[in-house]
Amino acid sequence: MTKPIILGISGASGLIYAVRALKFLLEAELSVDVIASKASYMVWQAEEKIRMPPEPEEQCQFWRQQARVEQAGKLRCHRWSDVGATVASGSYRTQGMIVMPCSMSTVAKMAAGLSSDLLERAADVQLKESRPLIVVPRETPFSLIHLRNLTTLAEAGAKIVPAIPAWYHQPQTI
Repeated sequence: MTKPIILGISGASGLIYAVRALKFLLEAELSVDVIASKASYMVWQAEEKIRMPPEPEEQCQFWRQQARVEQAGKLRCHRWSDVGATVASGSYRTQGMIVMPCSMSTVAKMAAGLSSDLLERAADVQLKESRPLIVVPRETPFSLIHLRNLTTLAEAGAKIVPAIPAWYHQPQTI
Protein backbone atom coordinates (compact mmCIF):
# COMPACT_ATOMS: atom_id res chain seq x y z
CA MET A 1 0.00 0.00 0.00
CA THR A 2 1.26 3.47 -0.88
CA LYS A 3 2.06 5.70 2.06
CA PRO A 4 -0.09 8.84 2.35
CA ILE A 5 0.93 12.40 1.57
CA ILE A 6 0.02 15.17 3.99
CA LEU A 7 -1.33 18.40 2.51
CA GLY A 8 -1.11 21.28 4.98
CA ILE A 9 -3.13 24.37 4.09
CA SER A 10 -2.13 27.49 6.00
CA GLY A 11 -3.79 30.88 6.13
CA ALA A 12 -1.84 32.31 3.20
CA SER A 13 -3.63 33.79 0.24
CA GLY A 14 -3.91 31.57 -2.84
CA LEU A 15 -5.95 28.62 -1.65
CA ILE A 16 -6.50 27.62 -5.29
CA TYR A 17 -2.97 26.17 -5.18
CA ALA A 18 -4.05 23.74 -2.45
CA VAL A 19 -7.23 22.80 -4.32
CA ARG A 20 -5.27 22.05 -7.52
CA ALA A 21 -2.65 20.05 -5.63
CA LEU A 22 -5.37 18.01 -3.93
CA LYS A 23 -7.05 17.38 -7.28
CA PHE A 24 -3.82 16.06 -8.81
CA LEU A 25 -3.00 13.90 -5.79
CA LEU A 26 -6.47 12.33 -5.62
CA GLU A 27 -6.68 11.78 -9.38
CA ALA A 28 -3.34 9.95 -9.10
CA GLU A 29 -5.19 7.58 -6.70
CA LEU A 30 -3.01 8.62 -3.78
CA SER A 31 -3.95 8.70 -0.12
CA VAL A 32 -4.01 12.28 1.20
CA ASP A 33 -4.30 13.62 4.74
CA VAL A 34 -5.49 17.25 4.77
CA ILE A 35 -4.81 19.65 7.62
CA ALA A 36 -6.31 23.12 7.21
CA SER A 37 -5.00 25.65 9.72
CA LYS A 38 -7.29 27.84 11.80
CA ALA A 39 -6.30 30.88 9.73
CA SER A 40 -7.19 29.11 6.47
CA TYR A 41 -10.86 29.16 7.51
CA MET A 42 -10.77 32.95 7.64
CA VAL A 43 -8.97 33.18 4.29
CA TRP A 44 -11.58 30.96 2.59
CA GLN A 45 -14.29 33.22 3.95
CA ALA A 46 -12.49 36.42 2.87
CA GLU A 47 -11.23 35.29 -0.56
CA GLU A 48 -13.93 32.90 -1.72
CA LYS A 49 -16.95 33.86 0.43
CA ILE A 50 -17.14 30.17 1.33
CA ARG A 51 -17.44 28.74 4.83
CA MET A 52 -15.18 25.74 5.35
CA PRO A 53 -16.78 23.18 7.69
CA PRO A 54 -14.84 22.45 10.90
CA GLU A 55 -15.72 18.76 11.26
CA PRO A 56 -13.30 16.36 9.51
CA GLU A 57 -16.00 14.29 7.77
CA GLU A 58 -17.74 17.39 6.37
CA GLN A 59 -14.35 18.85 5.50
CA CYS A 60 -13.53 15.83 3.32
CA GLN A 61 -16.77 16.37 1.39
CA PHE A 62 -15.93 20.08 1.09
CA TRP A 63 -12.43 19.39 -0.29
CA ARG A 64 -13.70 16.81 -2.77
CA GLN A 65 -16.27 19.33 -4.01
CA GLN A 66 -13.66 22.09 -4.30
CA ALA A 67 -11.26 19.78 -6.18
CA ARG A 68 -14.11 18.30 -8.24
CA VAL A 69 -12.95 14.77 -7.48
CA GLU A 70 -15.75 12.55 -6.20
CA GLN A 71 -14.28 9.08 -5.74
CA ALA A 72 -10.60 8.92 -6.74
CA GLY A 73 -7.89 8.53 -4.14
CA LYS A 74 -8.31 8.27 -0.40
CA LEU A 75 -8.92 11.42 1.62
CA ARG A 76 -8.70 11.94 5.37
CA CYS A 77 -9.20 15.32 6.99
CA HIS A 78 -8.01 16.43 10.40
CA ARG A 79 -9.01 19.20 12.76
CA TRP A 80 -6.24 21.82 13.06
CA SER A 81 -6.34 21.57 16.86
CA ASP A 82 -6.12 17.75 17.05
CA VAL A 83 -2.44 17.46 17.97
CA GLY A 84 -3.09 13.83 18.95
CA ALA A 85 -4.04 12.83 15.38
CA THR A 86 -2.10 10.07 13.63
CA VAL A 87 -0.21 12.57 11.44
CA ALA A 88 1.33 14.08 14.61
CA SER A 89 3.41 10.95 15.17
CA GLY A 90 6.59 9.77 13.54
CA SER A 91 5.20 6.24 13.62
CA TYR A 92 2.61 7.31 11.02
CA ARG A 93 4.56 6.58 7.84
CA THR A 94 4.10 9.08 5.03
CA GLN A 95 5.67 9.95 1.70
CA GLY A 96 6.09 13.46 3.07
CA MET A 97 4.18 16.70 3.39
CA ILE A 98 3.35 19.71 1.25
CA VAL A 99 2.41 22.99 2.94
CA MET A 100 0.56 24.90 0.24
CA PRO A 101 -0.02 27.80 0.39
CA CYS A 102 2.32 28.54 3.28
CA SER A 103 2.03 31.79 5.20
CA MET A 104 5.11 33.49 6.60
CA SER A 105 3.64 32.99 10.07
CA THR A 106 3.61 29.23 9.47
CA VAL A 107 7.13 29.38 7.98
CA ALA A 108 8.36 31.19 11.12
CA LYS A 109 6.75 28.67 13.46
CA MET A 110 8.07 25.68 11.51
CA ALA A 111 11.57 27.24 11.38
CA ALA A 112 11.48 27.72 15.16
CA GLY A 113 10.34 24.13 15.72
CA LEU A 114 7.02 25.19 17.24
CA SER A 115 4.13 22.76 17.23
CA SER A 116 1.20 24.86 18.40
CA ASP A 117 -1.25 23.14 16.03
CA LEU A 118 -1.49 19.96 13.98
CA LEU A 119 -0.10 21.45 10.77
CA GLU A 120 3.04 22.66 12.53
CA ARG A 121 3.43 19.37 14.41
CA ALA A 122 3.06 17.29 11.24
CA ALA A 123 5.70 19.45 9.50
CA ASP A 124 8.02 19.07 12.48
CA VAL A 125 7.58 15.28 12.31
CA GLN A 126 8.52 15.24 8.62
CA LEU A 127 11.75 17.08 9.38
CA LYS A 128 12.72 14.99 12.40
CA GLU A 129 12.01 11.77 10.50
CA SER A 130 13.97 13.03 7.45
CA ARG A 131 10.91 12.83 5.23
CA PRO A 132 10.23 15.27 2.39
CA LEU A 133 8.70 18.60 3.40
CA ILE A 134 7.76 20.93 0.56
CA VAL A 135 6.96 24.50 1.57
CA VAL A 136 5.14 26.71 -0.96
CA PRO A 137 5.31 30.28 0.39
CA ARG A 138 2.84 32.89 -0.84
CA GLU A 139 4.36 36.23 0.03
CA THR A 140 6.08 38.99 -1.86
CA PRO A 141 8.37 40.68 -1.35
CA PHE A 142 10.25 38.54 1.18
CA SER A 143 11.70 40.40 4.14
CA LEU A 144 15.09 39.47 5.55
CA ILE A 145 13.30 37.67 8.39
CA HIS A 146 11.26 35.65 5.86
CA LEU A 147 14.42 34.72 3.96
CA ARG A 148 16.20 33.64 7.14
CA ASN A 149 13.26 31.48 8.21
CA LEU A 150 13.05 29.89 4.75
CA THR A 151 16.81 29.29 4.86
CA THR A 152 16.47 27.62 8.27
CA LEU A 153 13.81 25.28 6.85
CA ALA A 154 15.95 24.52 3.79
CA GLU A 155 18.94 23.76 6.01
CA ALA A 156 16.72 21.40 8.02
CA GLY A 157 15.85 19.53 4.82
CA ALA A 158 12.71 21.23 3.50
CA LYS A 159 12.34 22.11 -0.16
CA ILE A 160 11.24 25.72 -0.67
CA VAL A 161 9.10 26.09 -3.79
CA PRO A 162 7.61 29.61 -4.02
CA ALA A 163 4.31 29.87 -5.89
CA ILE A 164 5.74 31.61 -8.94
CA PRO A 165 3.79 30.72 -12.09
CA ALA A 166 5.83 29.96 -15.19
CA TRP A 167 4.95 32.12 -18.18
CA TYR A 168 7.37 30.65 -20.72
CA HIS A 169 4.80 28.06 -21.83
CA GLN A 170 2.36 30.87 -22.73
CA PRO A 171 -0.64 29.97 -20.56
CA GLN A 172 -4.04 31.02 -21.86
CA THR A 173 -5.78 30.99 -18.47
CA ILE A 174 -4.79 31.38 -14.85
